[in-house]
Amino acid sequence: MYDLKAIIIGAGIGGLTTGIALKQLGYQVEIYDRTHQLRPAGAGISLWSNGVKVLNQLGLGREIAAIGGEMNRMEYRSHKDEPLSQIDLQPLFQTVGQRPYPVARTDLQQMLLDAFGAVEVQLGMKCIGVEQDKTSATAVFENGHRTSGDLIIGADGIRSIVREHVLGEAIPTRYADYVNWNGLVPALPELCEADNWVLYVGEGKRASMMPVGGDRFYYFFGAPMAEGSQVPPEDRRQELVEQFLGWPTAVQTLIQTLDPLQANRLEISDIDPPAHLAKGRIVLVGDSGHATTPTLGQGGCQAMEDAAMLARYLVTTNLSVSDALGRYEQARKARTSELVLKARRRTDTIYGKHPEMTEEWYEELKQEPPEAVTGALARIILGGPMG
Repeated sequence: MYDLKAIIIGAGIGGLTTGIALKQLGYQVEIYDRTHQLRPAGAGISLWSNGVKVLNQLGLGREIAAIGGEMNRMEYRSHKDEPLSQIDLQPLFQTVGQRPYPVARTDLQQMLLDAFGAVEVQLGMKCIGVEQDKTSATAVFENGHRTSGDLIIGADGIRSIVREHVLGEAIPTRYADYVNWNGLVPALPELCEADNWVLYVGEGKRASMMPVGGDRFYYFFGAPMAEGSQVPPEDRRQELVEQFLGWPTAVQTLIQTLDPLQANRLEISDIDPPAHLAKGRIVLVGDSGHATTPTLGQGGCQAMEDAAMLARYLVTTNLSVSDALGRYEQARKARTSELVLKARRRTDTIYGKHPEMTEEWYEELKQEPPEAVTGALARIILGGPMG
């Protein structure tokens, strides 16, 4: 189809990537976001090869390589500093045809904003509803503004307003029973080798450092915790000291190195896979359609795959917009639902929801051959539309 106008609600990874893809097709694109200043949730993202391939297709390969970290290995160690598993990632890169680029979220978002056109993103625009008829779809905003186009793309996150219209009801978020702390620190050699992704696991918790651009590590901690706990930023270092008491020297050094005032503290949630991703002229991408826990590192990648597939069906089919969106749903629903549930199961294992399973996993890490890990990663990457 030609000469379409698309309205995108949300300027995160999914919204911006979709906007770029549709602009490159010659479509008119408007992006709206409720915030007055775009600030990504979380400090970093493990952008695996399937997400990078989408960016390559959009002509952003050089840009993502410039801001991404060089991650050649991954390593599991116990909370007592016992080596559990060491994995060379080069065979994975050869299998899937592209290395990953772990990246700071602010760097990634700025890259996407620059590619779309930052001045074209309209901020401070809270969408309160969407409407559609046989010829158009309309977004309604809190300030009274209305805008209409050929389709509306809901990229407004885990608590999506657009999703309510698609499903005819609101679906609740599901707390994953753990808290994640994350941020960025300099890539000091006493923390980790510069090209290594290290994960310390034990006691139903984990602590990790992953290389990103700018000679930095993206760090994250995770620990089971009841929902609703609140700790002010100035107390977050002490909270981590208590949660990870007795853990290895590198973890203690990380805690003392990080800036608690810049550390994010997030209660992690997901949603049950929704029954639909599209309704008529309205469609969901990214967390709006399949918000997931981050334990597979596929949230951002799946949003990028959504963008590529939505653009593909809009430009290659010409029966109607609703027909194209229905084909998009058929192509994406099974994969995104499977990954949400797979990430949920992995989360429960990592964070001790069933302690015996967590202990079994620790033992498996000692025995699991590296090719089993890279093979599992390859299956996820190659199972998507980018091959």
